[in-house]
Amino acid sequence: MPCAIEDYALIGDCQTAALVGRDGSLDWLCLPRFDSDACFAALLGSAENGHWQLAPVAKAKVRRRYRPRTLILETEFETDTGTATLIDFMPLRKGHPEIVRMVRCDRGSVRMCMDLVIRFDYGRSVPWVTRRKDGALLASAGPHLLVFRTNVSIRGEDLKTVGEFTVTAGSTATFELTYGSSFLPVPAAGDLEKSLRETDEWWCKWISRCTYHGPWAETVERSLITLKALTYEPTGGIVAAPTTSLPEQPGGTRNWDYRFCWLRDATFTLFAFMHAGYYEEASRWRDWLVRSVAGSADQLQVLYGVAGERHLMEWEVPWLPGYCGALPVRVGNAAIQQLQLDIFGELGDVLHHARSLEKDNRRAHFDLQISLLQYLQKIWRQTDHGIWEVRGPEKHFTHSKVMAWVAFDRAVRSIEEFGLEGPVDEWRAIRDQIHDEVCRLGFDAELGSFVQSYGSKEVDASLLLIPLVGFLPPSDPRIAGTVRQIEKQLLRDGFVLRYETHRVEDGLPSGEGAFLACSFWLADNYKLMGRDSEAEQLLERLLQLQNDVGLLAEEYHVGEKRLVGNFPQAFSHVALVNTITNLYTEHGPAHQRSRCHEGSERKPKPRHAVP
Repeated sequence: MPCAIEDYALIGDCQTAALVGRDGSLDWLCLPRFDSDACFAALLGSAENGHWQLAPVAKAKVRRRYRPRTLILETEFETDTGTATLIDFMPLRKGHPEIVRMVRCDRGSVRMCMDLVIRFDYGRSVPWVTRRKDGALLASAGPHLLVFRTNVSIRGEDLKTVGEFTVTAGSTATFELTYGSSFLPVPAAGDLEKSLRETDEWWCKWISRCTYHGPWAETVERSLITLKALTYEPTGGIVAAPTTSLPEQPGGTRNWDYRFCWLRDATFTLFAFMHAGYYEEASRWRDWLVRSVAGSADQLQVLYGVAGERHLMEWEVPWLPGYCGALPVRVGNAAIQQLQLDIFGELGDVLHHARSLEKDNRRAHFDLQISLLQYLQKIWRQTDHGIWEVRGPEKHFTHSKVMAWVAFDRAVRSIEEFGLEGPVDEWRAIRDQIHDEVCRLGFDAELGSFVQSYGSKEVDASLLLIPLVGFLPPSDPRIAGTVRQIEKQLLRDGFVLRYETHRVEDGLPSGEGAFLACSFWLADNYKLMGRDSEAEQLLERLLQLQNDVGLLAEEYHVGEKRLVGNFPQAFSHVALVNTITNLYTEHGPAHQRSRCHEGSERKPKPRHAVP
């Protein structure tokens, strides 16, 4: 049985990541990339689907932490005979990916046990294991190879590798697992103490660039480290999460593969990095976006692989029983086939704001933006699947239309602010047309609120983005009415649902947790509306949902008071960073984006671009 989601911690090398439980069990790892097949898949099944546990033989008290300002995990086991610390990390990759684990005895002596079960191909393929003269174990299956080295005695037993050993004060047991190709030379052993030192120094140096030093600075730093860990270093793409199929409700079927990069995360992520001083990461994320979407505008996808791959077909893994029995286990994501109009707005927004990084080349990628707008001009009136990627009927989602407005608005602003050239009068006219339609068809006068889709009576948390993207000012009474209806209909124990799944046809069984990013958006709205104390109170309640090492999942189950959904979730950590920046600085993303309504109201406009 896997741990509770909040009992896991993340380690990674900025190309893949592993989850390690409080019990010392490494239950999830895909090699060599985030989206590769898992060789440890106990998270979605049992130990027989692959895990690697190091734990005391006797009962122990467990405490854990990350080394300050790093992604090096330390799990302390205190027994009646002594105290040992399990140190887990992945060195930043110079060649082959590897996991390093060390058991250091700090007091007395501790009897430990190890259980290593390697199962390639998502927990299915048992490897062929041989031992070399130098003691290294080679586990291979097809193209895959794992090389295991340790300084303790081990043995094979029931298609796994086990061992018991004792560490005494001042001694350290070491373990190294290195991935390679079965048809290439065996990877050499590493200098583990040197790797530990260099990994510590690398993370400390990286986080030292953070320019945010206000309230909750350590929390911001931990989220930034998490986001960096979810970045695929060779390309700059950022995965939504390192996991697949962790359910949004215990035992439920809303289980999705999040090991890919979503366009809709673009602007939020750009701002999170920019406002913390990470302009290089922001630029590389923008560059990943541009490379990935390059081509015909009518082939734009919602998500891509970490290097921009497009073929991410969804299939179900029949041999895995799912996290605590939650089926199905999915690999790939069928959302690649959906039309979601909001991504055009996200792309336009990120390209516009990224121009502040390109003072010497502000025309960069404007031709691409024009191409996307030419296609959006033809399709913005269509129904789509919306921000939540519903698998039910397409609708005229209000948020989708708002983001179509953003797409044209940001192009107009790029011309006005940066002196670019384009059909600005035509774009202004379309912008005004969309704005009028949304205010007419997406607003329900009886409710005094915007609604999820045209003609609906349901509200949706994505409506909280209306003032955040500058469609209307936060002082507009329609915004106040929308926030009021969301508080009335979607708040559960103070946290925000995306929408009421039992009242909306989305093609799936009802039931899910509160969506954490939406709850941060509500705090952002409170701040823009001058409800500062409520914003800070909500932020503090959200921060209490972090696990003991500062990580957040996608959602929180109010009834069971536990984290649910894929973990850790980039969107939740991006929202955390942005909300703290919004609350405690004058230049946060909400302030910057919400100002876009200034000048976009219907009034006489100059006919030509500003030089």
